[in-house]
Amino acid sequence: MRFLLALSRKIDLANDKIGSLLSWALLAAVLICAGNAIVRYSVNHSSNGWMELQWYLYSAVFLLAAPYTLRRNEHVRIDVIAGKFSKRTQVWLDLFGFVFFLMPMAGLILYLGIPYAINAYTRQEMSSNAGGLIEWPAKILIPLGFALLVLQGISEIIKRIGYLRGEVEASVFDKQVKTPQEEIDAIKLANRDKLPNPAIGEPS
Repeated sequence: MRFLLALSRKIDLANDKIGSLLSWALLAAVLICAGNAIVRYSVNHSSNGWMELQWYLYSAVFLLAAPYTLRRNEHVRIDVIAGKFSKRTQVWLDLFGFVFFLMPMAGLILYLGIPYAINAYTRQEMSSNAGGLIEWPAKILIPLGFALLVLQGISEIIKRIGYLRGEVEASVFDKQVKTPQEEIDAIKLANRDKLPNPAIGEPS
């Protein structure tokens, strides 16, 4: 079990880093969207390439951040019902959902998505729109995103089993924040911790 818990921590760390990087992709998508709108309405000009890049970035955020969201236990849940049960029962419900719903669904899409992406890359598929982009990078996001989701699902299963065995605290997989304001405060705290300390020129 010790090896499995160590593996779970490594998976969590990888998806945490990917989730943090994707915040920049979301910012880029917003800036491109705003830039397209400004150019279109100011000089009556638009670019399919920039519009598609915006869609690709959004797709990357949607697909690659799903494992990060699962890691933080922030997916839509039935807390109004599950919250009435004991913590141990809630963990059993989580395990049931992961094993019989999440993993088969993610595994099937991964299985179907790999040849789909390989075919797009082999054919060097291009957008049918004038000035559009190549499509295979966006299609590769499908198996990549679901591969990461499968890995995170494995991590969550390991942590739930560890909890049931008394080797893991519930805080390891519980929601890290409860409200949007707590989420904002957590981001501010994380960014403040990364700021250099003026006295020594290194993170405090």
